[in-house]
Amino acid sequence: MSARGPSSVADAPPPVAAPSPARRETAGVKTGPGERDFLDAALVNPVVREVLARAERLDLPDWYLAAGCLFQTVWNVLDGRDPRHGINDYDLIYHDDRDVSWNAEDAVIRRCAEVFDDLGVEVEVRNQARVHLWYEDHFGVPCPPIRSSADAVDRYAAHACRVAVRTGPAGHEVYAPSGFDDLFAFVVRPNPVIAPRHVYEAKAARWQRLWPRLVVLPWPEDADADLVAT
Repeated sequence: MSARGPSSVADAPPPVAAPSPARRETAGVKTGPGERDFLDAALVNPVVREVLARAERLDLPDWYLAAGCLFQTVWNVLDGRDPRHGINDYDLIYHDDRDVSWNAEDAVIRRCAEVFDDLGVEVEVRNQARVHLWYEDHFGVPCPPIRSSADAVDRYAAHACRVAVRTGPAGHEVYAPSGFDDLFAFVVRPNPVIAPRHVYEAKAARWQRLWPRLVVLPWPEDADADLVAT
């Protein structure tokens, strides 16, 4: 689902990076980065802005733009890099349990491929209501059915990854169950809920090569037994 051309958003010159947020002080209490800081950084990426605008018009059920394209954009902005540096794809998730057949999801993927074709990037579209059907074959551990797109974000492999955004009549709606402290501090902390150890470690190793400032925390030794029990 990608196409590259001279007029694609991916080939546009990057905008000036947003400044790194300072820790704010409110009524004498220091606070960390918040939703506004996150949006200010994530929306520096022109592809993020364009995918959000087009995704809203698609009107998919319970949709979000999520994960790597967002937290990696934030790291890029804080590092003063091109906001698109290191981003493999743009994850557009939705949740539709009315029909969990492959044919139904494939129809949505094909529709989205046409909508995003000229952006020059890969937009990966997945129905989260189907993930439990293929997750074990792909990652080696079972995955209980996902109840919503927010439930999918809750299960991401690291806390800094647990960010998602969508747009609507009221503007941007952000879902970030772990907050933003780890993300803005370049800390990768495991979230051993569903994703197994090898998935976390492979992702973290790739990220650390691309963003050397990252501090990767180790997988907890007792987590593997907990995942098997789950």
